Formats: sequence, C-alpha cells, structure tokens
Amino acid sequence: MRILLVNPPNCGRSIPEERYGIDSLKMILRGEPLALEALAGNLDTHDVRIVDLKAEPDAFQDMVTEFRPHIVGITGVTCEANTMVTLASMAKEGVKAHVVVGGVHASNDPHFFNKPDIDYIVVGLGKQSFRELADAIESGGPTDTIPGIARTNPLGKLSFIPRRYSTEDLAEEKPPRYDLVHHYRDEYILKSLNLNIGLVSTAFGCPYRCSFCSVRNITDGRYMTHDPETILRDIRLLGDIPIIRLVDANTFGNITHSRALCRKIQESGIQKGFVADVRSDTVVHHPDLFVEWKKAGLRTVIVGFEETDDKQLERMGKANTGAINSEAIGILHDIGITIIGDFIVSPDYDERQFQGLRDYMEKNPVDLPMLSVLTPLPGTPLYESMKERITNHDLDFYTLTNAVVPTRMDEKVFYENYADLMKSGHARASL
Repeated sequence: MRILLVNPPNCGRSIPEERYGIDSLKMILRGEPLALEALAGNLDTHDVRIVDLKAEPDAFQDMVTEFRPHIVGITGVTCEANTMVTLASMAKEGVKAHVVVGGVHASNDPHFFNKPDIDYIVVGLGKQSFRELADAIESGGPTDTIPGIARTNPLGKLSFIPRRYSTEDLAEEKPPRYDLVHHYRDEYILKSLNLNIGLVSTAFGCPYRCSFCSVRNITDGRYMTHDPETILRDIRLLGDIPIIRLVDANTFGNITHSRALCRKIQESGIQKGFVADVRSDTVVHHPDLFVEWKKAGLRTVIVGFEETDDKQLERMGKANTGAINSEAIGILHDIGITIIGDFIVSPDYDERQFQGLRDYMEKNPVDLPMLSVLTPLPGTPLYESMKERITNHDLDFYTLTNAVVPTRMDEKVFYENYADLMKSGHARASL
C-alpha cells in the first residue's frame, strides 16, 4: 500500500504577540520528524513517503494528489492537534484515504480525535501497532482488536485495547528511514552554530511522574532502551552530519546502559558532537559518567531544572531539589559540557518570583536558558488539577509560551517580565 506520513506545519499561536506585540517568545521548531522516520522503517513492505510541512508548508495537497495514498498518518503535539484535524479532512476530501493520527496529543487525549474524518488513533508508542494496523487494512483483516489502536466512533464512546509495551515495540531490527527526508536535510540545523543536526533515539518512555509532562503516557511509564549496537547503526546511517541529538526523555535513565553506549561509541571511532537530555540528580550522583561521555563527544546537555523552589518542585512531582540543580550546573561546567536549562514560569508568578528566577540564573548561569509557561496539557496530572481554572481551551495556544489560565499579575506585565527574562538569558547564550 501507499502510505503518506505527515509532520504538521508550525501552527501554534501567541497571546503575547497577538495582544501586546511581543514577538520574541514564539518558538519555531524545525527538527527532522524522527517518529515518522521510525514508523516508516517498520513499514518496509509498503510504499512510504514523508511530507514535512515544517520544512515545506504548502506541500500537503500536491503530495496527496500526486501520491494518492491509501493511508495518511499524521503526528503532532498538543498545539498542532487542531491542524491535524484539518489535514485529516483535506486527506479525506482529496483521496478518501484511511486517516490515522498519533503522537503525543493522541496518546494523552485520544478522545479529542474521535471525529468523522479520522478513522484510527494510535495511542502510545506506535512503531509496531501502526505496522499491525497497516497490514490489517491491506489484508482486510480485523482492526478493532489491535492493542494501542482505537477505531473512531464519532457518534459514541471511544474504546480500545491498551497496549502492554515491551522491547518488541521498539522493532530495533528496522532502522529509521532517514532517506525519506533527505531533500529536507538542509532545514535541520543547529542555528546557533549553523551546523546540520541529526536525531537518533536511544530510549523510549519515562518512569518519573512529573505532573506537567506528557511523555509518561506514551509507554505507560515503561522506560525501554535501544541496544547500543542499534544506536551506533543509526548514528552511522546519518553519514557526515556532525551533531547528533540523542532523542528521548532521559538519555541517562539507565546508568549501565549509558556506560555501555559511551564505551561503544569510543571503541567505534565515531567522531561526533552529541546533545542529550539528562536529569540534574543523575549528574550529581554519577559525575564520572559525564567525564567519560565528554571524551566520547558529549558537548551539550538539556536539563529540566523547571523551578528554583523546593516546594514548587515537589508540587510538580519532579523528585528533585534546587540544591541538586545548582550542584549539577557546577559539575557540568567543570567538565566542560554546555547546558541548555529548561525553566518553567508559572502564571501565578508575581514580581518577587520573577526576580527570584533572575537572581538564580545570575548565580547559577547556564549557557542557554529556555523558559516555558506552566501549561496544563490534556492527559497530564497537572491538567486534572488545573482544569477548573482554564479559560483558554483553544489548543493552538498550548505552545508552552502562553498562559491558558488567568495570570496573577496583569497579563501584559506578566508577558513583559517573561520576555525580558528570556531576552536577558539569551543575550549571553553560547553553545
């Protein structure tokens, strides 16, 4: 069968820009669609194409008309959910294909997609379940008994069999189809260094219970690692791309696996710069691991510090402290690894709390601070605790840079403080 996999365009909206002319907060994401490349790798008996609308925004209709797919698969995060529905309608109108949606929002809030122009919803990690669905559609077999696949029922209740995830769902023997986005490759760059960047998965899932995070539901809390040899294979498939972003919620979630991967990279002679996500407590408890990884090419880590106040961290379910965050910053600087630090600004902030975050960032400088607004994403514990406060239900604004509940401060003043904090942090940014 002909299967078209679709990465939606950048489509989030910005309250500070639209209401107050503050245009410095809109985040434009343009990395390769690794989830679709991975799906395509496991569809090796089908004719598969990927259209990346972040790189080529107007290509969808022409691709549908030319390729005439039997299945259209659309992925997306929460702020892209409305656009995913629009694309589904366009696909139905164009060729009456089977329309399948998946990704982060589908995994956390599948009921949102129980709509007439969508046929199936992939709930959770979909590499194996999507393959099973495609094969069933081709053979005319049953589709309503595939775990992790929900057949839509717009006039009634959505039901499906939850998938029990195992390493079989990683389908490691089937590498990502990086070749399907070769013509977009020049779009996937690390802007600060003007270097091409490639994405490689080392693990899926997360065992932690941070209240704001939507990753846990993708594998129902399981953390599954790829074999180091699989990871080396995928790094080699990216050829001479100099920077490899190791893509998962916590690259060093399994210390034994991390050490084994590090040593395999060193033994292989691979010369790359690596970017990875880590927890600050992992840095503090295992500094020797990061010394070793520095030798293997680790140049930058992304650390979710989130907050500076221990009580706030506890409310977030972060299972961490401000003291550990500060210690980790010092350790990483001593090793020579640069830090992208994620911080979360609450809509409940007042002037004192904004100043507290400024003071913390001055005392504990990271190389590139990234600030988001605390957002109750549907399907997360945070959403359940805040849903009665939500006044903006338009998912286009769920970009993590908008307050969707009323701000404690005057709204314009809140966004001015937020923009000023971002601007001052980026003024001395270096990677």
